[in-house]
Amino acid sequence: MYAMVRAYSGNAGKELYDLLVERKAEVESKMSDVGGLVSYDVTQSDDGCFAVIVCRDKMGCDQSHSIAKDWLADNAKHLGLSPPSILEGPVGIHLP
Repeated sequence: MYAMVRAYSGNAGKELYDLLVERKAEVESKMSDVGGLVSYDVTQSDDGCFAVIVCRDKMGCDQSHSIAKDWLADNAKHLGLSPPSILEGPVGIHLP
């Protein structure tokens, strides 16, 4: 398995969290198209929000990143988001 974390900070990150939750059904539909999806979570943080995606392989995480990038360009351009901080790598331990 492989995981990717995309973190968005500042006021735009906080507004993004609200937008993602408001459009939850649409976001879930888009992310459910990711090949080998194991889990997808969006979490509010003190300084914005972050998304955690776990897939069966790196290809799925790369696909999720592309889907997220396109969705943000189409739906969140008005927020003026900075590019996310990205952490990614193979999963050593995963609990359901």
